[in-house]
Amino acid sequence: MNKALLFLSIFVFLGAHTLFSQERRKPTKILRDFNNPNRQQNDSLKSYGKVNVTLSGKTTYTDYKRFSHTNDTTYIDTTLSLQKEYKFNYLRKDIFELLEFHNQGQAFNNLGYSFNTVSRLPDIGFTAKQASYLEVEDIAYYEVPTPTTEILYRTGLQQGQVLDALFTLNFSKRLNVSVAYKGLRSLGAYRRALVSNGNFRGSFQYRTKKNKYQIKGHLTSQDFFHQESGGLTPEALVTFIENDPDFQNKTRFDVNLLASESQFDGSRTYIAQSYKLLASKDTVHKKDFSNLKIGHIYTSEEKSYEFIQSGLTEDFFGAANSADPRKKRAESKLLNNELNLEFNSKYVLGKFKAKANFTNYSYGYDTILNSSSAVNKLKIEGNAISFGADWNAKIKNFQLNADASITPGKGRLSGNYLKAEAVFKKDSIFRMKGTLLVSSKASNFNTLLHQSEYDAYNWQNNFSNVNTRDLGFDFVSKWINASLNFTNLDNYTYFDENSQPQQYASQITYLKVKANKEFKLGKFALDNTFMYQNVSSGSTVFRVPEFVSRNTFYYTDYWFKGKPLLVNIGVTFKYFTAYAANAYNPLLAEFRLQNEQQIGFPTFDVFFNAQVRRTRLYFKVDNATSDFTSKNYFSAPNYPYRDLTIRFGLVWNWFI
Repeated sequence: MNKALLFLSIFVFLGAHTLFSQERRKPTKILRDFNNPNRQQNDSLKSYGKVNVTLSGKTTYTDYKRFSHTNDTTYIDTTLSLQKEYKFNYLRKDIFELLEFHNQGQAFNNLGYSFNTVSRLPDIGFTAKQASYLEVEDIAYYEVPTPTTEILYRTGLQQGQVLDALFTLNFSKRLNVSVAYKGLRSLGAYRRALVSNGNFRGSFQYRTKKNKYQIKGHLTSQDFFHQESGGLTPEALVTFIENDPDFQNKTRFDVNLLASESQFDGSRTYIAQSYKLLASKDTVHKKDFSNLKIGHIYTSEEKSYEFIQSGLTEDFFGAANSADPRKKRAESKLLNNELNLEFNSKYVLGKFKAKANFTNYSYGYDTILNSSSAVNKLKIEGNAISFGADWNAKIKNFQLNADASITPGKGRLSGNYLKAEAVFKKDSIFRMKGTLLVSSKASNFNTLLHQSEYDAYNWQNNFSNVNTRDLGFDFVSKWINASLNFTNLDNYTYFDENSQPQQYASQITYLKVKANKEFKLGKFALDNTFMYQNVSSGSTVFRVPEFVSRNTFYYTDYWFKGKPLLVNIGVTFKYFTAYAANAYNPLLAEFRLQNEQQIGFPTFDVFFNAQVRRTRLYFKVDNATSDFTSKNYFSAPNYPYRDLTIRFGLVWNWFI
């Protein structure tokens, strides 16, 4: 509550500063509908019948800006495309390398891995519950000339739906505030599969005249409540595979857990601010640039996870002993302050930033949960100081980026991080990028310390740092899009067949090649994406399918006179080769190794999408062929993938 009051106080202060510093302007016209440049409206505002004020300036789609935490700029996109079809899901991103569970928002198994965006610090863990958790880099900031709203709606399974609503406005050109909330509640087709998630985020950004002082920040509050079934029982699994006609109603299948739930919560406060100490003109390009800028970034984040049962299920998790069942929650707290000095000059070929981070961390429990446990440590906590630098430069058609940091010492946060990028862009013809990432950091906290009422789920480990080296290449052009990643992993940490955390003693070598090409003929198109993966060393613990493909044949055209309706109709075929996919452990909220079942199957999804002005309508049939194919589709062992499911949804934008 104190953090929320602090955040609102900043809003009030900045809003008051803006309101009392506004200037009167001469009335001019405003273009309200930037999607239709021929439509122009006069809009006058009356104040107690004394003063007539009209907003000024014409707006286009480039005025509705969206910024990342690193100030990368995009625009609010209201178009309809095949990529929008791929991203119309609960995560709102392309999930080509993920395998969904049958109920949306429940969990995702992995068909591929990416190591080019490794985090610098270890996390609390319980990763299966964090697929839809919004990190710092997932929060957007805006600049809009008029109040803007975006609504996403999508139906759920059996009962429930997803609603993601965003509202943002500028009090002035220099102050923007946005509030958004994504809520999901879906019952699921099988027993004990209820999902109830919430993601609240509020953000703001403000700058003074001449941009001498800038501040932006966000506040998030996220919660994920899931019923845990443990998958189908062995008898129900046989019945499902044999497609028994008496079990067409999926709620009739028996599941392993009847009174188990999980709760994952997280909250974060993030504030980044900077002040120009010295500024001058670039004598070559006559542009403003900062010679010296001081900055501060404050991050405070708390996460917690709890597995809740009304009674012990020793036949599923093993023997149990309870010491204090009242509070079984694992909690982590992270407080980080970064101080930085940024120097921007043609003499260093761009922007250079030196930074120092002061981090305080804590993870653990309030009491011993198991009376027979050998665990004698309640918490992992401490402080760490890290030093680093960023460099960004542009030399003709080359963009060079580097980010490095080191955390000395012997604490849990000790390690190093280096990421370097070189991008070459030839106008709009093609773009090439080479990336090198080197990282050393501790494994997630739940692999180092975990407590449970069940005897087999108590441990405290002193693992070595996980070392990651990733070399990547990307090529984007009008002919083909392709990427290659070559990754080496030392001390790879995983959960074995008994759900115990282990570190792999040898090195893992992982190759991933991905290519995309679209062929067009008139109003028809065929979009193809292929991914090849090879684990030449460490395949016993690091498992991925060798091939994954997605092929979409679709039709696009405007319907009716005057072209008021754009339609996008097609079918998507997706297939991955069989592999020993990881099994899901509901107590740990993690995926573990298993050797009993191979998973690999094709799916056909049919879609009919349409756009009317700034509204996109989505109608989809998931796994359309499931009624007359063999029942061999699973998201994880004992967890069937979804049957034929009809979905409806829309994305609607208002620019007031």
